[in-house]
Amino acid sequence: MFVYSAHMLNRLSFSTILFSRYIPPSSVLTHRSLSSSRFSTNMERCVVRCVPRESKLTISFSLNGSNKQMLREQAEPLGKALARIANSIVKGQNKAKKSKPNKEKSCAPADAEKAEIALRVNDAPVPEDTVNADAWLDGAVLHVGDFKYKVELNPPTFTVCELPTSIMAGFPVCPKLEMEFGDLRDSEFRWFKESSPNALVSGDGDCWKEAGRGRVFTPSNLDIGLRVMLDCTPGNGSRLGEPKKLVSSGPVEAGPGTCTFDNRHMYTQKVTDGSSLRVVSYNILADIYAQTDLSKTVLYPYCAPYALEMDYRQNLIKKELSGYNADIVCLQEVDKVAFADSLSPALDAFGLDGVFRIKEKQHEGLATYFRRSKLKMLGRYDIMLSEALATDALHRELLEKVSGNPSLKEKIESRSTMLQVTVLQSLCDPSRIICVGNTHLYWHPKGGNVRLVQIAVALRHMKQVVSEKHPGAGLIFSGDFNSTPSSGLFQLVCEGSVSEDHEDWGSGGPEERIRAGLMNPFRLVSACGAPAFTNYVGGFQGCLDYVFVEPHALRVEQVIPLPGLQEVTTCVALPSVSHPSDHIALVCDLEWK
Repeated sequence: MFVYSAHMLNRLSFSTILFSRYIPPSSVLTHRSLSSSRFSTNMERCVVRCVPRESKLTISFSLNGSNKQMLREQAEPLGKALARIANSIVKGQNKAKKSKPNKEKSCAPADAEKAEIALRVNDAPVPEDTVNADAWLDGAVLHVGDFKYKVELNPPTFTVCELPTSIMAGFPVCPKLEMEFGDLRDSEFRWFKESSPNALVSGDGDCWKEAGRGRVFTPSNLDIGLRVMLDCTPGNGSRLGEPKKLVSSGPVEAGPGTCTFDNRHMYTQKVTDGSSLRVVSYNILADIYAQTDLSKTVLYPYCAPYALEMDYRQNLIKKELSGYNADIVCLQEVDKVAFADSLSPALDAFGLDGVFRIKEKQHEGLATYFRRSKLKMLGRYDIMLSEALATDALHRELLEKVSGNPSLKEKIESRSTMLQVTVLQSLCDPSRIICVGNTHLYWHPKGGNVRLVQIAVALRHMKQVVSEKHPGAGLIFSGDFNSTPSSGLFQLVCEGSVSEDHEDWGSGGPEERIRAGLMNPFRLVSACGAPAFTNYVGGFQGCLDYVFVEPHALRVEQVIPLPGLQEVTTCVALPSVSHPSDHIALVCDLEWK
């Protein structure tokens, strides 16, 4: 047991000890006197984080408004940890003496009573030779003078808790939340808005009024100009952790009004039942492409610059995707940062889990999400198409033909095009298994020959997955194929074959031509048909995106109508202030057979 002057404890000022784990600022307590009668009956919290796989534990409590955070070895004797607390008190008291020497001298009695620093369980001191990992038990009491702290071992804790920087009226606000020792479904969320514009800045004592509950909040037009605050408490069953308050960095801004997808949401107001799957495929336009000078001045000069900013477009994308109530969402051109900081937190709040596959040479890639109440993931079989062509014996014959043309071979090898393959199983009927392919093929208008090779590799790889890993699974193959309905690729996928004489083999010029007849190992149909356009920019309008399905496994139940020409051209072309991408999402309902 360590003892120290209770009078000095009443005047100490702890210096904060930094450590590598997040401790909520709200855990800092307001000042209370050691002689407070309230304190003896209402113990404060001592939060201890101790994970077996780690060598150290953290101890956090507060005294007199100062936050105490310690990082100690789990194998260290308790006595050393208590000694460290005592040493910190000495340092804090000495620092206070230096800053106010006269006051300290006059106030410190020579016969100050001694106060204990101890850890107790059921009022019995824990032996000081007990290692920290065994000493800091849930419910133990830390005594620091007259202060008493109830030990909470590994309480539910938010490790990441952030609001988006851009908040618009009519668009869902989805905080980025990560936690340990808890479950977001057991956590509590309360939303507040300012009572009047700038009430927070002006110091109004009653500046907040409750605006909603739940993990997602959608401000209205009446909230424009007001900041919002989220008061969230992490939970695990009935156990609650330390609450956290987040205030938006700026006020709610006005939205763009009617968006191109608003009418589409009329068809998707409810989640489908267990007999169907709603599928979305969408190239959402990567920020690394939207923010280039080429995009702003050549590709999308008609689009207001602010509407190309990631924060703005992410608001639109999240609202659009949430309104589809989809079971499977395949996205292309997904920025790595957007996936982690924006899309996944939002879609997780709407019941979707997601996986991401980045291109090796870019900072964007593919994302596949699925509704966790209806589906579970059985496996992932992603490949880089050029690498699979070069190394997998499955493609040996095709590789030989490609290798006969060094120019074409070099072009194919230079591409980091990915195929994301996710196998999902129905929770209500485990016999229903679906293999979901998601890709974004080579973009160049004269790259039809490259895309034929890429699609051939993709189809054979997925056939192998279905045949060897998950026999009986059906196939959904979606993405941005950069191919029109008149292309050899569309013919191969939907008609089953493409001849070695097809004109697309010569799309890159005579020097890249090869003769390679291809067969599709699947029988597929385009679930959404061949729309007039899925990509609409100033210099091009056409159908490039598809959702291919096996009709023996899935029947097309409903295709959600795409926005019409008048909607798309309201602001000349896409993207625009009311549409976040240069592509249009494909949405369809598929019925299990």
